[in-house]
Parts: sequence; C-alpha cells; structure tokens
Amino acid sequence: MAIEEEMVAGEGTAVTAHQTQNDTEAFENKLRPKDFSGYIGQGEVKQNLQVFLTAAQNRGEVLDHTIFYGPPGLGKTTLAMILADSMGTQLRVTSGPALEKPGDLASILSNLQEGDFLFIDEIHRLRMPVEEILYTAMEDFAIDLVIGKGPSARTMRLNVPRFTLVGATTQFSKLSNPLRDRFGHIEKLRFYEDDEIGQIIKRSADILEIEIEAAATQQLAKCCRRTPRIANRLLRRMRDFAEVVHQGSITQAVVEESLKNLSVDAKGLDFADQEYLRTLCDKFKGGPAGLSTLAAAIGEDEATIEEVIEPFLIREGLLQKTPRGRMATEAAFSHLGIIGGGGML
Repeated sequence: MAIEEEMVAGEGTAVTAHQTQNDTEAFENKLRPKDFSGYIGQGEVKQNLQVFLTAAQNRGEVLDHTIFYGPPGLGKTTLAMILADSMGTQLRVTSGPALEKPGDLASILSNLQEGDFLFIDEIHRLRMPVEEILYTAMEDFAIDLVIGKGPSARTMRLNVPRFTLVGATTQFSKLSNPLRDRFGHIEKLRFYEDDEIGQIIKRSADILEIEIEAAATQQLAKCCRRTPRIANRLLRRMRDFAEVVHQGSITQAVVEESLKNLSVDAKGLDFADQEYLRTLCDKFKGGPAGLSTLAAAIGEDEATIEEVIEPFLIREGLLQKTPRGRMATEAAFSHLGIIGGGGML
C-alpha cells in the first residue's frame, strides 16, 4: 500500500493502518492490534465486520460506509485501521473539527484512490456545509461544487473514486438524520469486561516487554473503567514506577502503591471523582444537591462535572440524578467507608 509522506493542514493524514507521523503516535500505534485476531473484545462487532468484509471482497465491491459510536477509548480508530488493512487499501485520517470548509473535504475526497477508506473522528462535529458535501459523495461518489460568486457562479460536479467512509462519534444522537441514514453499517462499541481488560494489559505488557504478575494484572484491570485506552495508560505508569522506584517487574504491591500515588482507588475513581463523591456524602449527607452547588463546593465547572465526572459514577451505581438533585447511593457510602449512609434514598 502506498504511503503519502506529506500532510496538508485541513486535508487529513494519509496513513496505512499502523503508520503514523511522529514518535508519540508511533508509540501509541505500537499497541494497536493489526488484525481482528489480535483485537480483544467487541465479539459481536468483530463477527459482523468480518462477514461484511468477506461479502464485499467476494463481490469485488467497496465496503459500505460504516459508523462506530460509543464512549472514547474503546477502539473505534483501531477498528477503522483494521478494516483498511483487511481490504488492502489506504486509510486517510481526519476529524470533524479539522474540516472547516467544503474545500477541505473536497481536497481529501479528490485525492483518494479506488477502494480507499476515509476515517472521520468525532464526525458529529462536522459543519453543516461540509456535511452536505458528504451526502452526494457517500451516495453517488461525486461532489457538487459552486465555482465563482454572484451571477457568474456555476455548479460543477466532480466524480470521486469509490471509497468507504468510516465515522466515529461519542455522541451518536448529535448526528443529523440525513447523514446517519447514509451509513450501511452502524455498530455500537460496549464497555469491556474485567477479564478482557486483563487480556489487553497482558498483551500490551508483552509488546512493551514489561514483566507483570498475574495478580497485578487482575488488580490493575479492575481500575481501568473497562476502557482499553485507560488500561494502556495505567500500564505505562505502572512501568514507570516499577523501573524507577521498585527496580523490577510489576507486582501486586507495585500496583497498589502506584495507584495510591496516582490517587486512583480500587474502582478506578480518580481524585476528582473521589472529591465529588465524598463532598456529596459528607457535606450534603448524600443529597439531594444541585449541580451548581456541588460545582461551587469542589471548585469545578458544571460542564466538567456533567460530562466527565458523573457518567462514570452513574454507570458504577454510585450516583443518581433525580428531579431534586444529585443523590449518592448506598453503594457510594459503602465504597467510601461511611457508616449509616444512603438511608434517605
């Protein structure tokens, strides 16, 4: 597969799956699986994609446009890379916010080769004029451009190679209906189980040539919020502590001490999560408490609380959002070791 070496601002980055532009990306890319056999978890999604790929290859067609949605860090970009590798074609990577005007997208589409993949991360953040260019590109493999201004303006249709658009979004509901309906495959990525996260940690440790005990792997897996990206990040921090402070492999004792230094508890709650939960349980007796009141109490902005802190606490059954305000559950009091909590729920 040919690799384009240059990157033009706003035009995306042409890469093969696992070919990146700088050392940081190369390090992250090192941990990405190169095929479905190395991709752990998301069993139903993998099975569906393998069927769709095989069918497209047998018919000599490009894969239908595909969109992956779900929380960040679950492997949407990695799946796009695997799809391109499986079809033996090139992958061009860009993001919704990077495509500021229709010409940016038109430039990318006109430079694609037959059968290439275009991956747009955070596709729900596309500007409407750019999104409208995608409609005809996805359906007719052509784009309509307006040349000139005023009375002399004219419309020109430009054919583009048959390609596969792969979109990724963390907010599926923000996709417009016309765009969403043009995708042939819609796949939701779920959170991982602890044993799957453990397998990912073990695989990453082998790639990075890190020695890690089985007990340490299991304990670390429980603190990763069931998200591979967090698992790989914490593994690298465990490696740092093991090499610098403990001068050896990652043991259960290393994990316990390192997580304590990082202010990450046994459920994966970081300092901000713990501060929020303890404030709700201690100062407000478990609630109900309003969002603005909690934000003022912990010195955090409301958007960060709603979008970053609360979703994980709700998912873990530690927090409830009620019409009267936020309320801590009995599980929250139990997790914090506070006796007698949760009786008012």
